[in-house]
Amino acid sequence: MANTELQNARARLRCPVEAVDDIFPACFAEAKANMSEQVLDAWLDGAFNFCIRGPRGQDRILTYLETLPQVARMVGEGAVTSCIETGTILQLEVHAAQVGPFFTVLPTVARRLPERPLFEQWLALVTRVAREGRYGLKPLIEKTPDLLSQVDIGGLVRWAESGFLAHASQPNKLADWFALTGADAKAALQRERRGTLFVDYERRIETFVRALWDDEVPFHIYSERFHELRKPVPYLDSLGFHIPDIYTDDNEVSGLDRYRAVIAHMMGHRLYSEPFIADNFNRYQHIFIEVFEDARVEYLLMQQFPGLRRIWKALHPVPGPDDCPEGWACIRHLATMLSRALLDPEDHPYRDPTLLDFVQRFLERMKTDPHDRKIPTELGVQYLVKVHSVDFRSPKIYFENTFISYRDDNRNIWMFMEDTDDEDEFHSEHQAANPRTDDEEEQVQFARHHREWDYHQGRYQADWATVYEAIHPAGDAGIIDSLLEEHRPLAKKIKRMVEFLKPQQHVRVRYQEEGDELDLDVAVRAMIDYRSGSTPDSRIHQFYKHDGRDIAVLLLVDLSNSLNETPQGADRSILRLSQEAVSLLGTAVEALGDKFAIAGFASNTRHEVRYLHFKGFSDAWDDQVKSRLGAMEGALSTRMGAALRHGGQYLARQKAEKRLLLLLSDGEPHDVDEDDPLYLIEDTKKAVEELGAKGVDTYCVTLDPHADEYVDHIFGYRYTVIDRVQRLPERLPQLFMALTR
Repeated sequence: MANTELQNARARLRCPVEAVDDIFPACFAEAKANMSEQVLDAWLDGAFNFCIRGPRGQDRILTYLETLPQVARMVGEGAVTSCIETGTILQLEVHAAQVGPFFTVLPTVARRLPERPLFEQWLALVTRVAREGRYGLKPLIEKTPDLLSQVDIGGLVRWAESGFLAHASQPNKLADWFALTGADAKAALQRERRGTLFVDYERRIETFVRALWDDEVPFHIYSERFHELRKPVPYLDSLGFHIPDIYTDDNEVSGLDRYRAVIAHMMGHRLYSEPFIADNFNRYQHIFIEVFEDARVEYLLMQQFPGLRRIWKALHPVPGPDDCPEGWACIRHLATMLSRALLDPEDHPYRDPTLLDFVQRFLERMKTDPHDRKIPTELGVQYLVKVHSVDFRSPKIYFENTFISYRDDNRNIWMFMEDTDDEDEFHSEHQAANPRTDDEEEQVQFARHHREWDYHQGRYQADWATVYEAIHPAGDAGIIDSLLEEHRPLAKKIKRMVEFLKPQQHVRVRYQEEGDELDLDVAVRAMIDYRSGSTPDSRIHQFYKHDGRDIAVLLLVDLSNSLNETPQGADRSILRLSQEAVSLLGTAVEALGDKFAIAGFASNTRHEVRYLHFKGFSDAWDDQVKSRLGAMEGALSTRMGAALRHGGQYLARQKAEKRLLLLLSDGEPHDVDEDDPLYLIEDTKKAVEELGAKGVDTYCVTLDPHADEYVDHIFGYRYTVIDRVQRLPERLPQLFMALTR
C-alpha cells in the first residue's frame, strides 16, 4: 500500500486523536481489503462524526475504526453504511454515550448474524428501541451477545415487541425489560427459546461434513420468522448451503439431526447431480423429475450411510392414498406418495399398481447404473404420462401433508436457457465464482481480534483486544554473539546438560505377541520348550520405536517498559539479562532439535496489543534471529491475556506430544486503559485455562519479587519466581531442561 494513499486517507479523517495514528494503518488495510471505494469513502467520512475529544471520544473513534472492517468481512460491505447510519442516529438524535458500546458489540452480532438481512434486523431493532424506548437502549446493547446466544433474531424481535406492548404507557420501565431483571421479561424470553440454533452447533455440523465427505461448504443462514406467508426453503447454489438459523424438534428428530438431514441431502446433489436443461420440460414434468432425482441421490447416499434412511423417513410425510379431494389438483399429493415409496420401497402404505411399477423400474435402473443421468428425466416424464389428469390445471392445489422439510428447492439441478417473466422463478448459478471461499486469513494477517474475560459480568467481551502482529525489526547480530562469548563457561555447562537430555533415536521393545520381526533368542527358547513338551512363550516378536523428543515450545517475552529498568543491586538492565537468557536458551534448544519459537509482546490499551516474532518454529537459529534479539527493547504495557491467546493459537497448531508456552515476565498484567488491577489478572487466568483445554501447558518465569500476590492465582503451581535477577541467564535454560525432561 503506497504511503501517499495511507497519508491521504489519514488526512480525510480530520481526527486529532493521536492514538488513531497507531492503529490506522492496519485498520485501513483491513478496510481496503473488504470494502469497495465507495464504502471505503463512507467509512472515512463517517469517522469524523464520531471523533470527539476526551477519553470517551477517543475510545469511540478507535472502536469505530476497528470494528467496521470486521463487519464488512463477516457480513458484507453493504452492512457498513447501515452501521454508520445507526451510529449517527444514536449520536445525534438519542444518546451519544451509547455510540461506543454500539460499535463494540458489532463484531459479536456479525458473527452470530452473518447474513445481511438478519444483521440489519438487529440494527432496525436498535434504532426502534433508541427512538421509542431510549431507557432500554443501554441494556439492550449490553445484553445482545447473551440474547443472541439464547434465541434467533426472529425470537429477539418478538421478545422486544412484547416489551413494547407491556410497557406502552411506562417506557421508562423498558430498561428493566431489556436488562432481564423482571420475571415477566425472563418468562417471555423463555417462550422464544425453542429449537436448535445453527450458530451453537456450527462447529459440530462442519465436523459432520468433513467426517463423512472430507469436504468444506460455506453455510449461509436465514430466518423463517419474517416470512409468515411463504417461508423460505433450504437451497444450494454457487455460494454454498442456505439453511434456517433455527430448527425445532420434529417427530422425535432433534434439531441437530434435522440439520444433518438437510445437509446430507444437499450434499448428495453437490456430489451426484448435474443440471438439466429446464427449458426442455414443462412445469409438471419438473415436479416428477425432481422426485426421481432426489430419490437417486438419496439412494447413493444410503448405500454409504444407511442410518440416513431412519432420519429421512421420520421427516418425510406419508399422505394417505385417498386424501386429495376430487376436483383438486393432486399433483403434489401424487409426487409426495411416490417420493415416500422411493425412499423406502420395503415399508410404505401404497398399493397403486402404477406407483409400484415405477418404484420397481427405479430400483432396477439404480442397480444397473446409479449414475445414469437419464433415470430422472425418463422415469419422471413417463410417470407423468401415466398419472396426468385434467384436474392438474385446477387453481385448487392440494398441499396438505406434502411438504418435505429436509429437502432443498432443487434450484441447483436446473439450468435455464431463457429468461422468464415469473418473478418468483429462480435461476441457477452454475460455475459462478464463490466470493466467500477466498482465504480470509490472508486478508487480515496484520491484525487479530481476541475476546477478553470480564469478571464483573461473568462473561466474555467478544473481539475486545486487537493484536497487531509483525516480525521484530532487525538490529546487530554481533550483540548476541558477544553476549554468548561473555557467557562461554555457562554455555559449556548448558551444553553438557543438553548431552544428557539427548535421547536415543530407536529403542528395541522385546517380548511382543506381534511385531516387526522375530526376536531370535526368545524364538529359539520357545522352540526348545515346545519340543520338550513345555508350553512355549508366544511373545517371540520385537519392534523398534522412535524415542526422540516430541516437544514444541514457544518462549513469550514481556516487552513492556519495565524491561528497561535496572533492578537494585544488579549491574545490568532486565533487557540485557533477558537477551542473555534467551540467547543461551535458543542455543541450547537448537542443539536439542526441539520445535522452538520466540516472540514478544507489549500493549497500549486494548486497541493496540503488539505481538512481535523473533523466531518462528520453522526458522533456524541463525544471524537473522540473533539480529532481531539484538534489537529487543522495552516499551508500553502488559496486556498478558491477549498475548497468551495469540501465541497459544500458533503453538496449538504444532504437531507435538507436548506443547509448552514459557512466559518470561517482570510484572503483573497491566494496561493504561484499565484501572481495576484484578480485571487483567482474571482475564490472564482465563486465558491460561483456555490454553490448557487446547493441550497447551503454560509456565511463567517471573522476575517480580512481589509476584506471589498474583502469580499463583493465575498459573497455579506452574511458575518460578527468580528473586536474584542476575541468575536469569543461568536459571532460564535450567528451567527449560527440567520442564521438558
